[in-house]
Amino acid sequence: MNNIIIGNETKEEKIGRISEVNKNSFKILFEGKEIPAKLKGNFYEKDAEKLPVVGDYVRFLYNEQGDSLILSVCERHSFLQRPDQAKTGVMQYMASNVDYLFIVTSLNEDYNYNRIARYVSIAIKGGADPVVILTKSDLCSNPGRYVREVEQISDKVSVHVISALYDIGLDELKKYMTPGTTICLMGSSGAGKSTLINSITGEETMKTSGIREDDDKGRHTTTYRKLIELPGGVTIIDTPGMREVGMADVQDGIDETFSDIVELMSRCRFSNCRHDTEPGCAIKAAIESGELSAKRYELYINLGRENTNNYAKKKEISKWHKAYKKMNKRNLE
Repeated sequence: MNNIIIGNETKEEKIGRISEVNKNSFKILFEGKEIPAKLKGNFYEKDAEKLPVVGDYVRFLYNEQGDSLILSVCERHSFLQRPDQAKTGVMQYMASNVDYLFIVTSLNEDYNYNRIARYVSIAIKGGADPVVILTKSDLCSNPGRYVREVEQISDKVSVHVISALYDIGLDELKKYMTPGTTICLMGSSGAGKSTLINSITGEETMKTSGIREDDDKGRHTTTYRKLIELPGGVTIIDTPGMREVGMADVQDGIDETFSDIVELMSRCRFSNCRHDTEPGCAIKAAIESGELSAKRYELYINLGRENTNNYAKKKEISKWHKAYKKMNKRNLE
């Protein structure tokens, strides 16, 4: 590590991991404890995706008396993001350095095939392996039907059916619990994320609450992203429940998720085939033969359209944001 002279004092750079972000304040996990921190001033001149998120490794100056100073973000090997609001395309940067994204969905009214597909695309685009956890299997008479449906989303998806209440299927998750692994949990409120963490840790690590009986929707228990380091060297990142998951700037993830459809498109007779009335269309032939379901193809088209529209909005917002920062900088000079 480098030494930095501040006033008459020499301080050594240290490396820790962001465990919590709350507006402009941060917590760094360092040597088994969380310490408060703030950003060095030049961070606010950077684009939003360069700011620290939960899971980032950062270089910082340790201050035992108050806030430590975050100097820089280390290189990320994965980066999960989504539109903050599907209608605006503004990106929300969620977590970094994630190995597995556990997509937690309960087998009640919370189950939503399209939403799971969105999460899968976000995982693949961000560089994490998607693992779908279908919880509360004790409430479902035919979980196998849902497993088969989710497996059709992508050959990159692993699917597990569990019931934390009755300790069903939890042993299957042990293969992901290896030292040095980081697992991020995402899903709707009430899907069972906090209960799953408590089952994994064997203690009340996260608060839990039941679902509302009138609509099967969950109450919010996790209100911010939180990094938890388990005794065995596994790191868990829990996230607030998200019922809506928008798409923007994830076309690569969509194409990888639906790689079979992309491959079929390459077989069409015409390179500009619209897969409508053109002769020699491989997509139409695959749907007619049963090789490809019309539902899956429609989902691919809708996600791609949503991504294109939101990405255009994101670029426009980014342009105005940069112009605004440039104008403010001139006014301060």
